[in-house]
Amino acid sequence: MSNLDRAPVPGVCGGRGFVVAEPVRELLSPRQVRLGESTEVRRLLPNLGRRMIGAWAFVDHYGPDDIADEPGMQVPPHPHMGLQTVSWLHEGEVLHRDSTGSLQTIRPKELGLMTSGRAISHSEESPRPHARFLHGAQLWVALPDAHRHTDPRFEHHPGLPTVTAPGLTATVILGGLDGTASPGTTYTPIVGADLALTHGADVRLPLEPDFEYGVLAMSGEVHVDGVPVLPGSLLYLGCGRAELPLRAESDAELMLLGGEPFEEELLMWWNFVGRTQKEIEQARDDWMTGSRFGEVKRYDGDPLPAPELPPAPLKPRGRTR
Repeated sequence: MSNLDRAPVPGVCGGRGFVVAEPVRELLSPRQVRLGESTEVRRLLPNLGRRMIGAWAFVDHYGPDDIADEPGMQVPPHPHMGLQTVSWLHEGEVLHRDSTGSLQTIRPKELGLMTSGRAISHSEESPRPHARFLHGAQLWVALPDAHRHTDPRFEHHPGLPTVTAPGLTATVILGGLDGTASPGTTYTPIVGADLALTHGADVRLPLEPDFEYGVLAMSGEVHVDGVPVLPGSLLYLGCGRAELPLRAESDAELMLLGGEPFEEELLMWWNFVGRTQKEIEQARDDWMTGSRFGEVKRYDGDPLPAPELPPAPLKPRGRTR
């Protein structure tokens, strides 16, 4: 998923100094962002109040959208570096192409995991023909310094492990939950899980006290630690929790995102995660000159041009604004 903002705001994320070291209930409201021709997303991270949750550095929620008579998702080839992208669907399909030669249709509850490493480019589009509804989330995971120059790769995991309890089925997307681990490659202690709750479910989900957590509401009516969280909003929970109370007022679906607070400071601009302004400037030049990021073949359209860098130097702002 690309950040298609033509005037992206730079910022530095990461660093443990801004982590909330105790349980909190911080409700984050989304920002509406147009993505491609017909898809509007709700951007939860980075947010006016918070930039990261563990290594999770970018979260978009979209749909459910009726795209029966629309082209659906149409994101032209664009670059990434220094991160992993996570594609997660509840309805619809997304066709992924990238510069390593990967071509894969991603369907509901299947993990599409792309590690950009030093450089990759990819496109995302609704297949033709495609399902009537499109609903899902796109997320980025920041790579630590030791692994951010790794070779690019794409993984597709159609079958993922689950954790169950009365009224709850948790699909482990990335990392581990309650002793169950996803097959997706990770580079930091992290968890991403899809939580499906039945109407009336009242459960306590085991957590790691050293992790910080957030919950993205996908659908339904649910109370998270007593806080009603509406679809398309995200509740930041801080650290220091051994369990999380969940109560479903209807059938509901959530995404649990968490991990050890990310120790390094990151410079994020457009679709790049780096450490210095020089790295960001070089990445933009490399994309615009057609070097380093490779080519997405057989995409019907032109690559996405990079926006102009802001005139002022990119400055650190920390994990929160």
